[in-house]
Amino acid sequence: MKKKTKIGIIICDRYRSCAGGKCFRSLKNREGAFDIYPEDEEVEVVGYTSCGGCPGGNIEYAPEEMKKNGAEVIHFATGFVVGYPPCPYIDHFKRFIEENYGLQVVVGTHPIPQKYYLVHQKLGTWKTKEWKEFIRPALADEKTRLAYD
Repeated sequence: MKKKTKIGIIICDRYRSCAGGKCFRSLKNREGAFDIYPEDEEVEVVGYTSCGGCPGGNIEYAPEEMKKNGAEVIHFATGFVVGYPPCPYIDHFKRFIEENYGLQVVVGTHPIPQKYYLVHQKLGTWKTKEWKEFIRPALADEKTRLAYD
């Protein structure tokens, strides 16, 4: 029997009108933070919502609904790390969901687009050990980043 993983995706509220095209394309292609799922593993999205806006009011409730729908993993959309400024609450959100709901949280969905990568490199946004860890799942190689510009 083929393994199936159910996931929820939470996006930064500043992108609340995003239709999720890059997230769903990268999930299908197993790129960016979705490369953790083998090609032969079925991945079902059981929830897709925004954080609710700073300071993330929806973070308290949305994961509970996603868990009731079978979610085992919550992905924070790549917008949390590429927007400027990147989400200042991301560590709090991650720890809250993991502790309160017992769900794994992955920072990232689609690969970081190259244009955002270059800007953040110039600004030094991701120089700390903590930020390097946050962006790692969605970093990808330059060719893949360019495909998501």
